[in-house]
Amino acid sequence: MKWLDLKKNPPGPLLRAIAMLLPFALWGTAMAAMRPLLEGTSPLMLASLRLLPAGVLVLLAALALGRSWRIDPLDWPWLIAFALVDGSIFQGLLARGLGQTGAGLGSVLIDSQPLLVALLARSLFGEAINPVGWIGLMLGLLAILCLGLPAPLLRHWWLDGPVAVGAQAWSHGELWMLGAAAAMALGTVLSRYAARRSDPVAITGWHMVLGAIPLLIGTIALPPAQGFLPAWTGLQWGLMAYAAVFGSALAYGLFFWFASSGDLTGFTALTFLTPVFALLCGVWLLDESLLPFQWLGVALALVSVLLINRRQQLWQGSPAAGQP
Repeated sequence: MKWLDLKKNPPGPLLRAIAMLLPFALWGTAMAAMRPLLEGTSPLMLASLRLLPAGVLVLLAALALGRSWRIDPLDWPWLIAFALVDGSIFQGLLARGLGQTGAGLGSVLIDSQPLLVALLARSLFGEAINPVGWIGLMLGLLAILCLGLPAPLLRHWWLDGPVAVGAQAWSHGELWMLGAAAAMALGTVLSRYAARRSDPVAITGWHMVLGAIPLLIGTIALPPAQGFLPAWTGLQWGLMAYAAVFGSALAYGLFFWFASSGDLTGFTALTFLTPVFALLCGVWLLDESLLPFQWLGVALALVSVLLINRRQQLWQGSPAAGQP
């Protein structure tokens, strides 16, 4: 397993780029897999079934990779905070909002968290954003508006302003999704503190296991009307397994590995690509077609990620030819 040690055998640029994009591609499809499952269980149970098996798998992967499960005593307070915020609160709010919100506005709100991460990273870690970065963040938010909201709603909003959205849009799950976005943004920052002395893979696994405990307690206290264990079909359990294994264990393992070091603002900006992957997956697998607004959103998302990740070079300019 020594060949899997990323510190001694770092991946090449192409493999690293693929690994950095993979969590957002998996999240884009895991959301679609989870939503129909809410018809057979409660949001708390769904979040538990996603989080607990994923945490166990990440810890087993850490063991297989020869990594330490031990958590430094000084990291435990941060790990517990990380587990409660990103595990219990984020997953609970996400599952709660997923059943009550439309995929459009809900995805817009959940994918707005890079802006919150950028503000936190600037305040806590002194990460420079500069005007190019701010332009990129604004373009990213505009991109997910084009990708997530129906074209008729966008046209009415452009003509009538926020009144066109109406109070009904905020009477379902959108506030739950906005809360989930804030929880994930804070959890992303907490993950860096929790992994200061401990292995990031172990931190990710333990935060899932610990975060699932309050969700399970809530499920026991408020059991689903359909029964404690869902009466799903084999296909539905397969969707649950996909959301847990690929949409959680693999996706969050990679996400928090990269988030524990490096540029938080630039890395989390890749979240703007999550709805892009979801839509392109529908085009490829379901023969769906993108509307002009959605193609515009795809282009804006790509430009946004480019601007945010290259903001220092674009703002300061490249060295003149012949200069070091």
